[in-house]
Amino acid sequence: MSEPHTGRLTFGRRLRALRLDAGLAGKELAARLGWAASKVSRLEHGRQTATVDDVSAWVRVAGASAATRDELLVDLRSLRIDYATWRGQFRKGGFARLQRAQAPLEASAGTVRVFEPSIVPGLLQSSDYARHVFRGLARLPGRGRDIDEGVYARMQRQEVLYQPGRQFRFLVTEATLRWLLCPAGVLVEQLERLLVLSAVPTVELAIIPLDARLPHMIWNGFWIFDEAVVLVETVSSELSLRDADDVEIYTQFFESLWQAAHREEVAVAVLHRLIAQLRDG
Repeated sequence: MSEPHTGRLTFGRRLRALRLDAGLAGKELAARLGWAASKVSRLEHGRQTATVDDVSAWVRVAGASAATRDELLVDLRSLRIDYATWRGQFRKGGFARLQRAQAPLEASAGTVRVFEPSIVPGLLQSSDYARHVFRGLARLPGRGRDIDEGVYARMQRQEVLYQPGRQFRFLVTEATLRWLLCPAGVLVEQLERLLVLSAVPTVELAIIPLDARLPHMIWNGFWIFDEAVVLVETVSSELSLRDADDVEIYTQFFESLWQAAHREEVAVAVLHRLIAQLRDG
């Protein structure tokens, strides 16, 4: 049994205990809440994650205290954060598997917002740049070794950029476009690829210049898929945040930095300038 399902099951048992303490049958609780009886069953057996409104309504009908409600809501928030270590994910497969695992999420989202402060986003990487990124990651403990397969899978992921009706907003720092995670010639090719992709109708590219006046400090990179989920990568793990408040915070963070960035023609001019500097250097 997976850890998320185990957590939902434990939470569901606590909801069931409240219902039983109130002397309510499942169908009776459902009727009072205006729910289908099956929803009560799914929540109690951990087959569905409750929302804040679900818990608040359940506690109210069961006659439990406000303190009980608040305690449940704190625990509910933890259920809406999935934590997966890279070591654990790589035990199931290598770089290629992780690329294929993310593709459905990208394919199902209408709007994807990406902020990367230190690396070109995977959906925008050239094959040579990606190869150097994977080589660097492969040196870390517990990482994959299938570099060529991973690069191929990453290039396949990029097909989603050409699907009409989508919106991909990429926000990077100028430092990202200067740091040599690869040879200078490979970085030039990568920047040229960004020029090409910036003209794709579904793609918006913004660059935070080194001298930008920032609205706040910059923390880590993240990916936002619609208003449903945020993926946050750390050195050792990946977090999947589904709590509405978390998604809203990251969305506001993204938009505030977006306003501090160069966009459209100005971003293109930055790319041309950086390419010229690399060629002259």
